[in-house]
Amino acid sequence: MDKQKPHPDQNTAGQKKLPRAVVVLGLVSFFNDFASDIVAPLIPILLASVLAAGPVALGLIEGIADALASFLKLWSGRHSDIMGGRRKKLTLAGYMLSNTARPLLGLAVSWPAVLLLRSIDRVGKGIRGAPRDALVADATPSHMRGYAYGFHRALDNGGALAGSLTAAAILAWSGLDLTEVILWSAVPGLVAVLLIGVGIKEENKSNITKAENALPEAPPPLRWSLLALPTRRYLLVLTLFTFARASEMFILLLGYQLGVGVVELLLIWSAISLAKAVTSTAGGQLADRYGRGGMMLIGWTAFAVSFLLLGLVTSSGGLWLVSIFYGLFTGMSEGAERALISDYASPTERGTAFGWYHLAVGLAAIPAGVLFGFLWQFHSASLAFFFAGGLAALAALLLRLWAWPAKDTMAS
Repeated sequence: MDKQKPHPDQNTAGQKKLPRAVVVLGLVSFFNDFASDIVAPLIPILLASVLAAGPVALGLIEGIADALASFLKLWSGRHSDIMGGRRKKLTLAGYMLSNTARPLLGLAVSWPAVLLLRSIDRVGKGIRGAPRDALVADATPSHMRGYAYGFHRALDNGGALAGSLTAAAILAWSGLDLTEVILWSAVPGLVAVLLIGVGIKEENKSNITKAENALPEAPPPLRWSLLALPTRRYLLVLTLFTFARASEMFILLLGYQLGVGVVELLLIWSAISLAKAVTSTAGGQLADRYGRGGMMLIGWTAFAVSFLLLGLVTSSGGLWLVSIFYGLFTGMSEGAERALISDYASPTERGTAFGWYHLAVGLAAIPAGVLFGFLWQFHSASLAFFFAGGLAALAALLLRLWAWPAKDTMAS
């Protein structure tokens, strides 16, 4: 009688080194965010100074763009499952689309044009997001997925740091204007596309057993009710938290209204990215060791405190301190948030699970951005930040009391 083939996680239970695919995908995210964050922190400045648009326009642009990305992630994640776990083509297509549309933002002459191009950029993110997250889970043993996602987020934030510092340096020393700086974002974007094209080798068979890899002729319908109750509770609380998680661009808009210069605003954005990068990997490792729910609770509570404090900020010094505090604690929970989704999903449903995750986030994106911008424009920035901070505190409380992950969903 043949011996039963061990599950892949049994063969890698003692593994401590990240798989090659995870490292390559991390580098792809580094260069993609390098390109993205040459552009992203300039958008609120472009809108306010060149295109004469206010907080409502910024909230609408970011809300619609993020919602489009999130809705597409459900389709792309499920499609990558239906294709038998072959996820590279969708991931590559998404990166190509984003890095084609993003540099064109430098040529926009109105805020609706910014909305269109930003939406195309995020459509690319929507196509690649869930398949890429599932690729990380496919390649990584369960006992170190917090580490893997934390590492991925660290490089992601490292790219954001490089991009914003590059933009600040160019504006400070080269004499180029905003349009020319945005156009130069095409260079690191091309590197990201080339890296995933040549660096990820997708095998005919995944790292799961043949029995697990066998897909039914007709995949199960996409019904919310078919998700397990713990997953639904987690996603509902996450949706509430996302409703509070307004775009970080509002932090820059706050600084702009306080009279902070463009270069200093880019340095603040860089500081947020650096703070996230410093804590992301360690936060993921701690989540693997001590529990993913605990790290998320810390991160969400710190987010609530940060936004409440932002409502009180009246100087650039205060903005610096709160922004760094926000970045340090947000980074700690980023790996755990994604690792928990991979815990809930079976190997043949990872793409779909990440699709539901991103869809839940996207459902709140438009109303969150528009409401935050409305409160700011027609009342005050303080009220907007206070509202978001209070909502985040409520989400953290519900996570602990109603949607706390079971022990068997934690790291092995």
